[in-house]
Amino acid sequence: MNQLNLKTLQNYLSSIYKNHSHKEIKTLSSEIKKIFSRSSNKQVSKELWDEKDCFLITYADSVVDEKQNNFKILNSFLNKFCKNFSFIHILPFYPYSSDDGFAVKDYKKIKKEHGTWNDFSKLSSKFKIMSDLVINHCSTENQLFKNFLNKTEPGLDFFISSKKNFSRFSKVVRPRSSELSKKVRVDGKNEFVWCTFSHDQVDFNFKNPKVLIYFLEVIKLYLDKGTKALRLDAVAFLWKEEDTKCINLPETHLIIRLIRLLVEFYSGNCLIITETNIPSHENLSYFGNNNEAHCIYNFSLAPLLVHAVISGNSTYLKQWSRSMPPAQFGNSYLNFLSTHDGIGLRPLEGILPNNELEKFISTLQNSGAHLTYRISQKKKTVYEVNTTLLDALKYSYSGKDNFNIKRFLLAHEILLSMEGIPAIYIQNLLGSKNDIVKLKLTKLNRSINRRNWNFEEIKRLLEKKKTLNSKVYSSITKLIILRQKQPAFHPNATQFTLQLPIYLFGIWRQSLDRSQSIFCISNLSKKKKKMSLLDINLIATNSWYDILSKKTVKDISGDFTLLPYQSIWLTNKKF
Repeated sequence: MNQLNLKTLQNYLSSIYKNHSHKEIKTLSSEIKKIFSRSSNKQVSKELWDEKDCFLITYADSVVDEKQNNFKILNSFLNKFCKNFSFIHILPFYPYSSDDGFAVKDYKKIKKEHGTWNDFSKLSSKFKIMSDLVINHCSTENQLFKNFLNKTEPGLDFFISSKKNFSRFSKVVRPRSSELSKKVRVDGKNEFVWCTFSHDQVDFNFKNPKVLIYFLEVIKLYLDKGTKALRLDAVAFLWKEEDTKCINLPETHLIIRLIRLLVEFYSGNCLIITETNIPSHENLSYFGNNNEAHCIYNFSLAPLLVHAVISGNSTYLKQWSRSMPPAQFGNSYLNFLSTHDGIGLRPLEGILPNNELEKFISTLQNSGAHLTYRISQKKKTVYEVNTTLLDALKYSYSGKDNFNIKRFLLAHEILLSMEGIPAIYIQNLLGSKNDIVKLKLTKLNRSINRRNWNFEEIKRLLEKKKTLNSKVYSSITKLIILRQKQPAFHPNATQFTLQLPIYLFGIWRQSLDRSQSIFCISNLSKKKKKMSLLDINLIATNSWYDILSKKTVKDISGDFTLLPYQSIWLTNKKF
């Protein structure tokens, strides 16, 4: 895009700020045009992603060393152990007061322990970096909020406040159990401010166009520093209106469209990725008409896949998989098994029956998981389950056994085969178990899956062949390398869910040019299972080969025996 489409920009602004005059909209448009005064004029690639792409999710301090700042250590770690990842999602690296970075004190600075913008640029020269834009809220220690309390600029009217404790907002959907409002002193008088997530995280008032302008300046800064993907954190909660649920409102979607318009003009290939931990059908709306997010987090996949593996029942995973529309070209799902947060349960709404959900939660608790709750419309429910993935898969429905690692790797084999771009959380890559020490120290459930590894310690564990960490790391790395060679694993390649017994889960993938097919089938059972190859319609004129076991299929009308928790990737074309 060589020129900014001012007409589209003004249309978005007019729809967002309906109460503003034409003159005010023109002035606002001019301000925005000044921020993005020129395009970078970089050559835009026709394809934003392919089968070689894979995200690594990490904190700046997931791997640390007292001798160097965190960005430098992360750079060393990535270059030694993570060369097969194209995108690195570095979770919020700004100064913060709580929530491990998501209560931002200053959006334009880097936390001192992490390093400098120069260190960031060195990282972004070797990897595509995804930066967090914590757009819904900031820390109570942010200077903008301090200015708001003192009624000075910048920050005046930047936050949602009321003298009556938000009495007209009874329908609000909440992701937490804390009170929605917090009492503060504004210019010496009592007022209430809106806090969706915690009383240290105060929501911005996007009805004030100055808030939008502020965040557009922040976005430009991140792009100038080398950001190649922008994660819009908690963006579903952005806009608030009386007598609504205050989630997924039309103005939120319009703001995302406006951001994409400007980002595409300015940087060309930077991806917009929305983080919306909500039911599947609501989540899909953030693609818009290929004019909002390039990628959406595929939130339902993680809990459904974990459920299928520990229950041995693919029914609900299959039902959901069949119902998911293929992403349009230019859009993709971001697939993951776990992140810095827990296993979210809201995305299971309308998919998993209540009795099955209760059994699922109970099994995870038996494996050592903790529960985080939310309150919405005075009803308390489990919001997420906090655990490492390795420990989450320690138990099946029938109890503890010796198949923990096999279940863990099986889950990754399924993840890496599915339509979309895979994302691996660093704690999964390193084979981390529940961090009970950190949990006791912080008394925060999410700390259980946020271990800070010493660089020399994890280096030693990964280089020593027989350690659990080495086995997990090498197995996942091999899977990623295998995936990268298969055109049928292009994020937008055809996917069809196979009709197989409940103890099996299978999909068929076909490359964009139809030259390669891969049948990905997994045994979710702790018993050997026979599968008739006639059930999956292997073309007789092709030769078929299992990429994972490196075995050739000799008789396409025969049976294939799958060992407990074994996956096969049957392809007609070797690479």
